[in-house]
Amino acid sequence: GCAISQASASLLAELAEGLTVEELEVRIAAFREAMRSRGKIEPDEELLGDAAALGGVSKYVARVKCAMLAWVAAEDALTRS
Repeated sequence: GCAISQASASLLAELAEGLTVEELEVRIAAFREAMRSRGKIEPDEELLGDAAALGGVSKYVARVKCAMLAWVAAEDALTRS
């Protein structure tokens, strides 16, 4: 994967540690909202921690999927469990 997807996956893994399913779902939704905003919504650093640093990616539509890859996979895994 590209550097953005690898960094995003690493930040998600770090963030998810110790969270409940519900808490993680809230963070995934917040990340998705920020990524789809095309730079209009700043990621909530209190919710997303270091993953908020990826907020600038939302300005580059072609890179949003890179940043979202691990988050969508985690969301899919949560809905299947």
